[in-house]
Amino acid sequence: MAERIVVELRQPGGKRSNRRLRDAGKIPAILYGHKLEPVCLSVPGDALAAAVRHGTRLIQLDGAVKEQAYIKELQWDVWGKEILHVDFTRVSAHERIRSEVPIELRGESPGVKLGGRLAQHLHSIEIECEVDKIPEKIFVNISHLNIGDSITVKDLSVPQGTKILADPDEIVVVCHPPAGEVEEEAAPEVPGPAEPEVIGRKKAEAEESEE
Repeated sequence: MAERIVVELRQPGGKRSNRRLRDAGKIPAILYGHKLEPVCLSVPGDALAAAVRHGTRLIQLDGAVKEQAYIKELQWDVWGKEILHVDFTRVSAHERIRSEVPIELRGESPGVKLGGRLAQHLHSIEIECEVDKIPEKIFVNISHLNIGDSITVKDLSVPQGTKILADPDEIVVVCHPPAGEVEEEAAPEVPGPAEPEVIGRKKAEAEESEE
């Protein structure tokens, strides 16, 4: 269910105007999508923080605009405590979108009780589903995870109609043997040094020009 937030229109500005807005307890925002003109908005900081804290991404915008929107991106301060800016994208009922959803482990691993070391490789995963069916989290039960066992992407349980956009064989969580013990499987010989993998990060586009 979408959470309702009352928003106001605002004039585009630079750092100073955005700082004044935040000092007043509001967060600068932009609404775009569906090939319509972007709209600059201000959002009550406490209402937005509450929605994010509850894991809500689907928002019913009210007030200056009356549209259903999805929190596409949040910009945080350097300490990761305060929201500085939010991007909303317009969505309609039953529209399929892609979203990054956090993964949360549930239960206690028997392997850990025996001295094993739990390693969570994936903390979030990208999915595609209808906008009103996006789960707040994907829960992974580790109560059966013994030493040497692992859970992969294909083992995840997601709502019906949800498509996981990741390698099915990618490991989500694994229980390693206790420290000091060597796993039986030997690493394959490598003829030469492997090329390092370069992981690119998508550069965020700025909403406004900074003055």
